[in-house]
Amino acid sequence: MHTSIAFVTRHRLRAAQAAAVLALSGLLSACYVVPMQPTVGGPVQSPAAAAASAQQPVASTVTFNARMYPANDLAAKYGAVQGTVTNDLHGRGIFTANVAGETYTGEATRNPGNSRGGMANGVGSRGGWMKCSYQMNSNALGTGECELNNGARFTMHLGS
Repeated sequence: MHTSIAFVTRHRLRAAQAAAVLALSGLLSACYVVPMQPTVGGPVQSPAAAAASAQQPVASTVTFNARMYPANDLAAKYGAVQGTVTNDLHGRGIFTANVAGETYTGEATRNPGNSRGGMANGVGSRGGWMKCSYQMNSNALGTGECELNNGARFTMHLGS
């Protein structure tokens, strides 16, 4: 009789374990695992830091069209040129323009002590360069001048 009690006890124990595993898997089926470090080699942020940064407003950007018109004979062969300035609202931005198939990319910054004036410099995809100076007449409109490394000069209008 002792063997049959041990058999029944083992059978009940296994049944209880199976029920527990089944119940646990049912509970976990609605759970999601969220990685704390979403990119390999990226920074790890603590939950407290993530909560603090989630409460801070995110700064937006503003993109201005830059229309450049020839100002000398060297620039006349290119005609009108289109570009953009994406401003991060902290006194700097990204400047891009395309002249005769060469893409110029660089940075635009405001001049120290002059919140309306600034400069933009770009390096071309074929080794050229462009430098510009500008003056904002309002928050959304401005004028300026740009020059390519070959001496071609343009007048520039910023804004929509």
